[in-house]
Amino acid sequence: MNESDKTNIKENKMGTMPVGKLLISMAVPMMISMMVQAFYNVVDSYFVAKISENALTAVSHAFPIQNLMIAFATGTGVGINALLSMRLGQKNFEEVNKSALNGIFLTLLTTIAFMILGFTIPEAYFKSQSDNLEIIDYGVKYTRIVLIFSFGIFGGLTFERLLQSTGKTVLSMVAQLAGAITNIILDPILIFGLIGFPEMKIEGAAIATVIGQFVTLTLAFLFNIFKNKEINFSLRKFRPSIRVIGQIYRVGVPSILLASVGSVMTYLMNKILGSFTDTAVAVFGVYFKLQSIIFMPVFGMNNALVPIVAYNYGARNKKRITGTIKLGLVIALAFLMVGMALFEIIPGPLLSIFEASETMLAIGTKALRIIGLHFIPAAFSIIFLSVFQALGKGVYSMITSFIRQIIVLLPAAFLLSLTGSVDNVWWAFPIAEIVAVTIASSFMIVSYKKEIAPLGKVAN
Repeated sequence: MNESDKTNIKENKMGTMPVGKLLISMAVPMMISMMVQAFYNVVDSYFVAKISENALTAVSHAFPIQNLMIAFATGTGVGINALLSMRLGQKNFEEVNKSALNGIFLTLLTTIAFMILGFTIPEAYFKSQSDNLEIIDYGVKYTRIVLIFSFGIFGGLTFERLLQSTGKTVLSMVAQLAGAITNIILDPILIFGLIGFPEMKIEGAAIATVIGQFVTLTLAFLFNIFKNKEINFSLRKFRPSIRVIGQIYRVGVPSILLASVGSVMTYLMNKILGSFTDTAVAVFGVYFKLQSIIFMPVFGMNNALVPIVAYNYGARNKKRITGTIKLGLVIALAFLMVGMALFEIIPGPLLSIFEASETMLAIGTKALRIIGLHFIPAAFSIIFLSVFQALGKGVYSMITSFIRQIIVLLPAAFLLSLTGSVDNVWWAFPIAEIVAVTIASSFMIVSYKKEIAPLGKVAN
């Protein structure tokens, strides 16, 4: 690394730019890109719903597997992000490069593992959830494609995180937008066989998804090679480092488990809801699509918050850490208050986007209004869990999520299902969130006292 590159790293904006301007400048591109991603998810389900309600249900059943893929991709990415940003804050340039290259190595290994799963598990997985042959057929076709061609999602997310770690969020946004827009354009073309393409139905939706992911991967890779001068991607001296991999997974594994718990929760919740009707499963899937529009901008802001907090934790700048956390919480609350209002006021029109039947409207309207009540406490949980990741305390995030989704949510949903009313099952969500925010708050108090409060103050 030459002297000019070192100077650029020393002057990284995450340690110098005013906190408000920094968080907004880094967060807005990621919020926009993730809102487009969420919009894509809605559009994707919109077109799938036009095939049939069984097709929509199949995609809902596939969600736990897709969520598991995202869990491994984002969990590893969070570990890379936190470690690399911390090393930048410490001005440890050699460790910056090792963090990036070992992260890419882990991505390759993860991709191979999920490709193998694509050839082996889809049929058994869907038969464990439904006895409807059409749902099974749709689900197997869709899931097999997204698993076998999973390198796009794993590679794309890894290279996006490298851009985010060094503050290049606009480039990350461009890569994500390109993939999402490609996906949106291809969905109707491949599903319904437009402009000369064959009608591929559910397989078309899956193919559109993986093509969009490869577009994101390609652009994110090129941006890193040609624009991310703070990382040296030379492989000449690269050797996998157990030490660096361990440091990545110190934060990454809890994050992976944190998100993987969501897959387990969704799988078992689908089984609970399926005991009433397949339509309830479709409603649950639609809920995830709708709430992603509200939560994705918050998650995008958090993707900016993690490297900022991690960088300034490495630089021992208490004032910038606390300022970033406070501003992040205000932004999260603003978005989720709007989201709650939408779920409470217009649940019917939201469901109608997905060709909702009368039965689906009857179940879904009550579901959205009840689940929407947990959005406000969720804002605190989301911010606190991101802070834990930035401070290298990912285990706190894992414990909180495990208690929320496994210890509280699922048992509550099961017990409420014994009342014989599917409407009562949805109350498990606000119950679990209240418990989660209580636990996360206690961990936040401990983290502040042990990790943040002792840091020296640096005027900025």
